[in-house]
Amino acid sequence: MLWGRDKTREQGVEFGTLATLIDDHSYPATSTTLIDEYGEQEVELPDGTQTLADLFEPLQGEVFDSAADARQAVLNMVDDRAIGRKGYSDRTPPAPGETTEWDPESM
Repeated sequence: MLWGRDKTREQGVEFGTLATLIDDHSYPATSTTLIDEYGEQEVELPDGTQTLADLFEPLQGEVFDSAADARQAVLNMVDDRAIGRKGYSDRTPPAPGETTEWDPESM
């Protein structure tokens, strides 16, 4: 399933022109091939950017059968800059005895 030319954002990650490049690429393809072709392309996150090369480097030649698989790998590999507001929750605060790495914030 292709995204379509107007959908470049998913789960807080802005793919920009990389969305079209991934969609138009021939599959199956390896992470190494995608790095060679598009490694300098950046995805925008709520708190910074990452290049495709940075995201796919740890995958060491993993094979993607489709554009959807490649996009999902990007979403799986983004770091904590994709989280947005750390510690934010619209759920109840931690239960008694439960610990968090940050103070929960709720709106």
